[in-house]
Amino acid sequence: MSGLADRLADVRMSIADAATEAGREASEITTIVVTKFQPASLVAELAALGVLDVGENRHQEAQAKAAELEGLGVRWHFVGQLQSKKAKHVRAYATAIHSVDRAALVDALRSDEASVDCFVQVNLTDDPGRGGVAPEALEPLVERVLDTPGLTLLGLMAVAPLDEPARSAFARVRTLSERVQRLAPGASSLSMGMSHDFRDAILEGATHLRIGTAITGNRPVAG
Repeated sequence: MSGLADRLADVRMSIADAATEAGREASEITTIVVTKFQPASLVAELAALGVLDVGENRHQEAQAKAAELEGLGVRWHFVGQLQSKKAKHVRAYATAIHSVDRAALVDALRSDEASVDCFVQVNLTDDPGRGGVAPEALEPLVERVLDTPGLTLLGLMAVAPLDEPARSAFARVRTLSERVQRLAPGASSLSMGMSHDFRDAILEGATHLRIGTAITGNRPVAG
């Protein structure tokens, strides 16, 4: 566990440094450790180190880990693209869904019984195949989320494009967030920033970071 603990400590120090640079408190930033392809035993090690916010990209893998580690108090964040047909299954274990990006998924997540936190994912590229709603279609989707029972909108999620400096991309998300807050004043959270660009995300107001390999180490080969 020492290597994991050392990497976690290093990332926490970097987050604190970036928060100080931004004039923010590190305590207002939630670090979600993304454990895609990592074994459940690594998540248990993270829990022992005080990490309870864990992210997964794939439903089948997330569901299995959540079942195996039930009782540890892990808060599961679903951060990958989500098929509508799997939406209700993800609701069963997820604390938050970061990838709400279309009306059909919003409808599939509807529930009259329990509420789940969610982020609307914005596509910062010109490729419609990438996850996320186009910025020009943002407000209608936000309104649909707000009108749907069982969903609590926290804010926006985005992945920085590879062909643009991360900080300018995250600045665009911050501007889009201001638009969202005209409709939902409390939806001010920003899920953005990964292992290679979380400093830029913090400088642009990220409240939730999705960090994988910088903490977990290299991913095992997917089976």
